[in-house]
Amino acid sequence: MDPEPVPSTKARAVFALGLVGLLTGPLVGGVIPATLALVLARQTGREVYAAGGFLTGSVWIRRGTQLAWVGIVLTVTALVVLAIAGLLHLAAAPGGAQDFSPGTD
Repeated sequence: MDPEPVPSTKARAVFALGLVGLLTGPLVGGVIPATLALVLARQTGREVYAAGGFLTGSVWIRRGTQLAWVGIVLTVTALVVLAIAGLLHLAAAPGGAQDFSPGTD
């Protein structure tokens, strides 16, 4: 007798971590849960495939992986925007100190 198909709890964890990565991606902290989601998705995907249909959750894994990648893209975008803003701030700052008094020609 074959066992009944059961949902994978790790698949839901991949989705949850991907969602957290998406929501915190612009805050630069989203790269950590997104990376964990991608690592766990790879492991869980292998388990679901090896179970031969008795372990479900591939849709949750796929959605979690997509959310994790979007979270990573948002993190990279936030870092690029911060770097450009920092460079523009440095470019607008006045140069070094003057070596002579202000009234000297």
